[in-house]
Amino acid sequence: MSTVPCPECEAQIELTSGTETGEIIVCPDCGVDLEVVSLNPATVQLAPMEQEDWGE
Repeated sequence: MSTVPCPECEAQIELTSGTETGEIIVCPDCGVDLEVVSLNPATVQLAPMEQEDWGE
């Protein structure tokens, strides 16, 4: 298990052993959605905002 800093609030977030690249996690301190971009070394970034398709 490893920890990563939240890019929004700098809180330390623990990644569980089953975490995979591309997984979306939520910061327990500020609630922002984060995407796991690398596991070695462990890195996260702000998850892209989902776009509305407006019924298309």
